[in-house]
Amino acid sequence: MAIPQLSAEERQAALEKAKAARIKRAQVRDDLKSGKLSLEDVLGMKDDPVVGRMKVSTLIETLPGYGKAKAEKIMAELKIAESRRLKGLGERQEAALLDRLR
Repeated sequence: MAIPQLSAEERQAALEKAKAARIKRAQVRDDLKSGKLSLEDVLGMKDDPVVGRMKVSTLIETLPGYGKAKAEKIMAELKIAESRRLKGLGERQEAALLDRLR
């Protein structure tokens, strides 16, 4: 698939849209880390086009007391691919994740 040739204005608009998405995902992670949002709240937002693109591993790593190693271990236990994003979680995977992280 060829990369589309964008005008300067279209490129700038795409960059701004990507920046806004990164900022929103960072805000969700900060709210989760500070306790303003619960894990259930974030998983409930998985239909949001921006939040749904967050990786599950990043979500787990954001939780207090969890790092990269624990996140990898949990994802392996629950048989969740490391590339899986929130919007791609199935009902069983989501339920297993909630049970494991409560």
